[in-house]
Amino acid sequence: MSRRTIRFVAAVVFSILMALAAPPATAQTFKDAMAAYERGDYAAAFAGFWILAHQGDASAQFNLGLMYDNGEGVPQDYAEAAKWYRRAAAQGHASAQFDLGVMYDKGEGVPQDYAEAAKWYRRAAAQGDASAQFNLGVMYANGQGVPQDYAEAAKWYRRAA
Repeated sequence: MSRRTIRFVAAVVFSILMALAAPPATAQTFKDAMAAYERGDYAAAFAGFWILAHQGDASAQFNLGLMYDNGEGVPQDYAEAAKWYRRAAAQGHASAQFDLGVMYDKGEGVPQDYAEAAKWYRRAAAQGDASAQFNLGVMYANGQGVPQDYAEAAKWYRRAA
């Protein structure tokens, strides 16, 4: 092997090792992704949230759900939104629990299921989410997914207030 070939091979190997050691160009913190979202750079926000969501970050999962729910930077897709809300909700993310409840309440991206909606509203309500508390009150007042119970409805309305 000539000296030139050895140098070329060494340069290629060095370049590969440097590329593997460098952090990916798309790596972002949640703060970076959120800043991109707030300035309307949905492509950058989506890329950041996507990476973090796949690493298990509940807030990033919630935000991906929100982007799919609202069609921000991606085609509106309620089923995909529900998938990401469910992942964040399972980790205790109150806003994701509330939004998943709304999806079951309306039948958007999931089959309409008032009992399932009440379950997710209850979880968010237990964390102090006033909108979830109000919606749970409505469900008790109307007997949707739970037995009709005006006293229970009033309790949840008071908590929401």
